[in-house]
Amino acid sequence: MDNSSTHYLCLAEALEPAFIIQQPVPVTIEQLTGILCCTPRNVKFILRKLEEQRLIDWVPGRGRGNHSQLTFLRSVEEVLEECFLDMVSKGRIKSAIELIGQHQVNEPLKERLLTVLDRQMGFRSEQDSFSGKEDVLRISRNRSMEKLDPATVYTAFETYLLGHICSTLITYDAESSSFLPGLAHTWEVNPDSTSYLFYLRKGVRFHHGRMMTSRDVKETLQRLNELASPVICHFQDICHIELESDYRIRFDLSQPNFFFLHLFSSIYMSILPYDVDFTQHPVGTGPYRVLDLNEDVLVLGAYDLYYGVRPLLDRVEIWYLPHLGSSVRQYQLTDANSNLPTTEEDKSHNIDYPALGCRYILFNFRREGLHHKPAVRQALRILYNQRAMIRELGGNRIMPADSFLPKKSGEHEFAEPVLDDALALLQAGGYGGEVLTIAYRTLKEDQEEALWLQERGRQVGLQLRLHPLSDYDLADILSHADLLIAEEVLEDDWQWGMINYFRNESNFLHDLLQETQKRALLQVLENFSRKPAEERTELLELAEQKLRDNCWVLYGCHLNKKAQLSQSLYGLQTGSFGFLDISKLWVKSGFR
Repeated sequence: MDNSSTHYLCLAEALEPAFIIQQPVPVTIEQLTGILCCTPRNVKFILRKLEEQRLIDWVPGRGRGNHSQLTFLRSVEEVLEECFLDMVSKGRIKSAIELIGQHQVNEPLKERLLTVLDRQMGFRSEQDSFSGKEDVLRISRNRSMEKLDPATVYTAFETYLLGHICSTLITYDAESSSFLPGLAHTWEVNPDSTSYLFYLRKGVRFHHGRMMTSRDVKETLQRLNELASPVICHFQDICHIELESDYRIRFDLSQPNFFFLHLFSSIYMSILPYDVDFTQHPVGTGPYRVLDLNEDVLVLGAYDLYYGVRPLLDRVEIWYLPHLGSSVRQYQLTDANSNLPTTEEDKSHNIDYPALGCRYILFNFRREGLHHKPAVRQALRILYNQRAMIRELGGNRIMPADSFLPKKSGEHEFAEPVLDDALALLQAGGYGGEVLTIAYRTLKEDQEEALWLQERGRQVGLQLRLHPLSDYDLADILSHADLLIAEEVLEDDWQWGMINYFRNESNFLHDLLQETQKRALLQVLENFSRKPAEERTELLELAEQKLRDNCWVLYGCHLNKKAQLSQSLYGLQTGSFGFLDISKLWVKSGFR
């Protein structure tokens, strides 16, 4: 905000309630020096500047003891809105966002400013001082940024972003259920699957300029060990790593592993440079490099030396706005729902793509309570009925879930038991009016389901206390929650996604289960990596069956992800987790 606007708002706030547009307010220079915290000489200079900009009229008092007359010519809302528009037009998004949070911004003005901010999100063409016009994508997120590190990442959106910054040796193609070259142009495996040899591309540069070699691959894996990555258990079969040359690396295993390629196509094995600390300087070989990273924004710029096809979008900005909460109309790539009016030139269209995974309920077995009794969990299974939820809540819930996999859920016939059945189970479990606490994120769908479940519980005498979470705080959940509404979204490589869900000790399944339950799950999945694909699928189904039979997890509904996008946007390709692949997007301007 410029100095004149700041001074004007300072005066308006200090002189309230005397502040009325076009009506003189009696003041003294001495009074203004206290308000503006400066000398009488500087006060007169400030007043002169405000007059020149037609913000005030100033009539100095004549003679000792006579008051001067200060007349405000503009409303506070008008000045704030003008400042906001100036910031936005100059690309000062952070300053504009901070202005929205100021206490002078009332709710009607806040809504107007958020509408303007919304229009700055999405796809734009902007002038760059060095390269001319740039195609820019801005996205807003109404939560804080999670840790951006391939070794420890656990959220879908941050994993998706890392996929644009970093590259893996190979990639998984979901359509053909096969592996494609990445940083390795080819690979070999010996007959008994105990040794894998990767041939690396030559001339691949990291974002800081150095060429990638086999040493970077080796030390990337060593980094997982050093940081105690939650996925390191998947790599335990590796007994020796041989650098055969700068562009050949061999992994020898202690026993056959038919799942090995899945590990090296996962985001956790994104190849990082051995000579850079990624936590301080996020450097990879992906299509985008990090231009700026702080708690407010992540800015990505197209990497001109990318070994693949250079992205067509020049810059991507992801703004994290947790303090603005749900009032921000997010332009997330999967579920941006804007109610803004559009012109003929600014028409948009929606695309839908069901995501692998679902929303579900977990029980906190680390906390004592009636939810440890199977009959009580079975009663909650009836209350949290998928068909009833879709019928009564609708929204992006597209089909009932009996598995994380929509295809598997489609094979199941869903019933809708009467609520009296839940009452009978509660009585059989010895329920005596105790309160069960259900935790949920303060997001629309989670809150809807929590309130809906609370009401259905009330109908059978079950008391459910709501415990909203601004973010997933494990200590808070362990201490206060008996149930947790959660959501799991799987990678395109669903076998990897599911085995990582069952074995990754950094997720809520492991946090909330007891040790005996976790051992029972792992026993089902024993020898998983030594099985062919079909047998691995059977093991994963058995693991899910254990969750269902014991009501350790209550599956909810599969979700339909939506994006509202401009009709001039092309190159729409969904990547992992159902998000659009940013590196393929481009904007068609047409004839002018």
